[in-house]
Amino acid sequence: MKRLIASALVALMLVSCGSSKIVRQATRTFKGDWNLTTITYPGSYGTFDVTLLGEASAECFEGSSWKFVPNNDTGTYTINDVACSQETGFFKWFVDEVDASTGNYDFLLKPTDERYKSDDTNTGYRISLMTLTENDMVWEQTVSLDGKPFKIRWNFIKSIQQ
Repeated sequence: MKRLIASALVALMLVSCGSSKIVRQATRTFKGDWNLTTITYPGSYGTFDVTLLGEASAECFEGSSWKFVPNNDTGTYTINDVACSQETGFFKWFVDEVDASTGNYDFLLKPTDERYKSDDTNTGYRISLMTLTENDMVWEQTVSLDGKPFKIRWNFIKSIQQ
């Protein structure tokens, strides 16, 4: 009987320390202000006209400011490039479990209105979280270009709090 109880306790501890705890930690690490420093296209060469989040060109997004609020999974981004329309976008975000094949997190970024209500198009973007530390974050989004996978890499650094 003691062995059965001990086995049940061990199983319970393994379940409680599972991937949901990892996701909660990732969600806490997202918290705060980030700057999108560069956007690159790994494995591709040339000049590309890429529109991100259905909003603006990749060039406009470089240098943008992002804020992630984990207690309600919302956030904002502000395009800071003076040559672009300097707007603030609103979104909800959801971290999924770790992808067993890559070891990376996947998450969903869903544009919303300023009250964080979904838009009529119900659009969202599935993004792979390649790196997430207290100071750096790298996203990779795979889209199709001429029927082949095309990777867009978003490189962030955490804003220094004063």
